[in-house]
Amino acid sequence: MKKLNLLELPKVPGVYRFYNEQSELIYVGKAKNLRRRLSQYQNAKRRKAHAKMRKIFKEATRLDYETCENELLALILETELIQAHRPKWNVVGAFYFLYPMVGVRIHDEQLYLCYTTQPELFPQFDFHGAFRSRTRTREGFFALVELLRIVGHSIKRTQIVKSGLGGPPLKYTYVYGFRQIQGVWMNRLKAFLRGDDFRAIEDLSLLLLERPCALSRSAEIQENLRELRAWWRHEILPLKKARQHSNWTVYPVSQKQRDLLFIKLKNINMGKPVESHFP
Repeated sequence: MKKLNLLELPKVPGVYRFYNEQSELIYVGKAKNLRRRLSQYQNAKRRKAHAKMRKIFKEATRLDYETCENELLALILETELIQAHRPKWNVVGAFYFLYPMVGVRIHDEQLYLCYTTQPELFPQFDFHGAFRSRTRTREGFFALVELLRIVGHSIKRTQIVKSGLGGPPLKYTYVYGFRQIQGVWMNRLKAFLRGDDFRAIEDLSLLLLERPCALSRSAEIQENLRELRAWWRHEILPLKKARQHSNWTVYPVSQKQRDLLFIKLKNINMGKPVESHFP
């Protein structure tokens, strides 16, 4: 990209967009001070920390920018543009539709669990999330499934499909069912997934102690319990606190809205006023 005339750039918050020679949007960024931020691209050093900026600036042939009233509005606009266009060099926030959600269905004293990135295909479930880390959420979900296989009786896949809950195989989607799970515990599970109460996992630990096979599988059980605690600590509880501190009224938080929720929380933590761009 040709050298920028930095004096033409305003010293205000805004969003900037780089395009390549095919007029394809390749990167969206936000700045507290547009002139200062874009000067960093033009003057990027030959070191690892600046490698991405150098590559973007080298590939770009055109720059557009838009000023914003404040940094919060710039953050919101940046997020919306990344979600809408998924530019080549943007990774964070571009694949919000892959944020997983976990659903619970209790029917005829049977418990069904669903992990999916397409919750709209499973209207029978009460969903929780959306969670950002697929790895952490998937590990926590399967840890829960493995422990439930010890304390309950698994429902066969064919029966789940026959009941209309399973459907055809989908990428990033898993559905499991269990019988003979205590009713009180099943309701506490929903409180756990919302981040309201950890007692479901404490009660599950007690149920495991009553199973004869638990002793021989103690190492496996402890590892699964650790995965559940990590999921609670790094995904479930932070989402609950973000909703609580931001007065976020909509639950579950949709995949598309999750990043906006944490933008709102960040702004509140910085002591800045928040306009009515949120639920």
